[in-house]
Amino acid sequence: MSEETKTKPNVLANATKHYQNRIKEMSSFMVPEWDTTIYYRPVTTLAQESQVIELARQNKTVEAMVVTIINKARHEDGTPMFSKHDKATLLNEVDPNVVLRVAEKINGGALPKMEEIEKNKGKIQISCLC
Repeated sequence: MSEETKTKPNVLANATKHYQNRIKEMSSFMVPEWDTTIYYRPVTTLAQESQVIELARQNKTVEAMVVTIINKARHEDGTPMFSKHDKATLLNEVDPNVVLRVAEKINGGALPKMEEIEKNKGKIQISCLC
């Protein structure tokens, strides 16, 4: 091993250590309509993020928000609150205003309001391959 190799930081090891520390962090908020507290991690895997990005790219904004909730929402012990099998129920049988508020909170930023989604209904595709 050369002297140069010994002194170089192991960037990949540092990157994975950083990620492992981030996925241990959890925040939470109360959803009174659901009588529950949702815990969530600020990061997910790149594979999970790519699902959301692909849906958003296809103008499936609402579905992307639901997938974000499925990927990030946790119980206090860190276990997933929802599974991919819950997607159709979240899309079709849950108050959309609450779903949007939960997605906004989990994403840490502003998302389209329900009125905006309704106005652009013809432009936004909502599908579920459940």
